[in-house]
Amino acid sequence: MTLTPLEYFSSLVRQDDSIPLFESALALGQDAYPDLDFSACQIEMDTLALKLKQRLSADASHIQKLRMLNHFFFQELAFAGNINNYYDPDNSYIHRVITSRRGIPISLAVVYMELGQQIGLNMKGVSFPGHFLMKLSVQSGDIVLDPMNGSSLSREELEERLEPYLEQQEYGDELPLAAYLRAAHPREILTRMLRNLKAIFTDAQRWQRVLDVQERLVILLPDEITERRDRGLAYANMAEPQAALDDLEAYLALRPDAEDADIMREKLPELRHASRRPN
Repeated sequence: MTLTPLEYFSSLVRQDDSIPLFESALALGQDAYPDLDFSACQIEMDTLALKLKQRLSADASHIQKLRMLNHFFFQELAFAGNINNYYDPDNSYIHRVITSRRGIPISLAVVYMELGQQIGLNMKGVSFPGHFLMKLSVQSGDIVLDPMNGSSLSREELEERLEPYLEQQEYGDELPLAAYLRAAHPREILTRMLRNLKAIFTDAQRWQRVLDVQERLVILLPDEITERRDRGLAYANMAEPQAALDDLEAYLALRPDAEDADIMREKLPELRHASRRPN
């Protein structure tokens, strides 16, 4: 039996301790590219990783492997940030990033970390505010890298990047840096990727794409009722009133005192009326 894209995605992210990040991230592209060839993408990554492995000595240290990976990824393969078209959805679709060699920090990191894993580097993503990062733990501590260019970031540079966010959050002068450098779980990384797409498609009022993203967020975060609310709003924009009603009523049943509860309730009468109209 062939799984639908959503069934396939659901099977990938079901168990917290066994989510394959690269494959799951790759699957996000199926909505915009239904004919996405998973095998071709994986073969290309395996080929690149093999090329890199052949240059490494058997006793290469983590630092040596990291330097080689950095040179290979950013210099030879010329991966870089798509600074001229940063909000192009293709920057979030892994198969397009592999082809174009352009992406945003989080998608570049997913590709970089997959290559790193294949050469024995246990790279981790870091869901840093405003700019996704990567890190590698070595004997001397953590090496924190910028996925846009592979540069290693000092504590001072990280604190400088964090400061505007802390000011915005009214944390004052404290810089709880360690809290922002923990390893991100694959579910967290996929959530951030989907929410990036959600923001892009919402701004462009591409409601079918918003709905596609919300379907995946509901699967990925089954306990986050706000994602069902947002799927309901997407359904409403797609003129699917009954589906919208089901999601918004579920949201209000669990969050009757939410800040936006009255706004959501105001939408219900029109949706109920629309759902009774003959097709």
